Amino acid sequence: MRQGYRRIIVVGGDGTIHETVNGFFIQQECPTTDILMAVIAVGTGNDWIRMFGIPRNYVDAIRSIREGHAFLQDVGKVSYYESKVHQSRYLANVAGFGYDAAVCRGFNRLKEKGCRGKWIYLFSVFREALRYRTRRVRVEVDGEEVFDGKLFTGTVGICKYTAGGLTQTPNAIADDGLFDLTVIPAMNRVRLFSRFRVVYTGNIYDIPRVSLFRGGSIRVHAERPVRLEIDGEILGYSDFEFRIVERAVRVVVSEKFIRDRA
Repeated sequence: MRQGYRRIIVVGGDGTIHETVNGFFIQQECPTTDILMAVIAVGTGNDWIRMFGIPRNYVDAIRSIREGHAFLQDVGKVSYYESKVHQSRYLANVAGFGYDAAVCRGFNRLKEKGCRGKWIYLFSVFREALRYRTRRVRVEVDGEEVFDGKLFTGTVGICKYTAGGLTQTPNAIADDGLFDLTVIPAMNRVRLFSRFRVVYTGNIYDIPRVSLFRGGSIRVHAERPVRLEIDGEILGYSDFEFRIVERAVRVVVSEKFIRDRA
């Protein structure tokens, strides 16, 4: 930024996008809204680009960049604990706590061991379903308590997609100034996973007792530590706080995304 660069092309996946967006907030040379970020996706899940209709094909992705359709998206500032030290990071796509984070941790470990392919995510999904232990948590949205009980998993979305196309926050709008929070309480896991396909079709709220909440701030308090993942990165433990930063990052999106919003 000190050299005057304001147009950044990210060549990578969701983790690289996460690090880049956090870099925008660390630097002090210019407002984050003065920077334009474009993405050529070469990652594993590539969920952020799904939200904005950016092609995975390199030639088509470059064409979208040249067309230069810009969009100001919200981000979330997330506070959490790591080694008993209070930390904060910025969320560009989707965060998860509880079971979501356990699956992410297992998936990342398999990748570190050299495993590849979509099967490793599904393997982590079902392995963690067998061994994950629920925690009692209390959740507040905009200062109002919305959940107090045993939690299976929680998902906080700026965008819709995670884990290679799952839609755990299918109604999220990236510039509405609100988080979408999906809460799944402790329940019979056989019954829950028998309807797993709805997480791909955008119908997760058809599952009984699965709830949607919206707000600009979210607090999560847990009796025992609950793990957190942000944009697919395992970062720390509860307690958490999410605060929206409205229309904070300018990104290149597809013409189709602009057209569909019109």
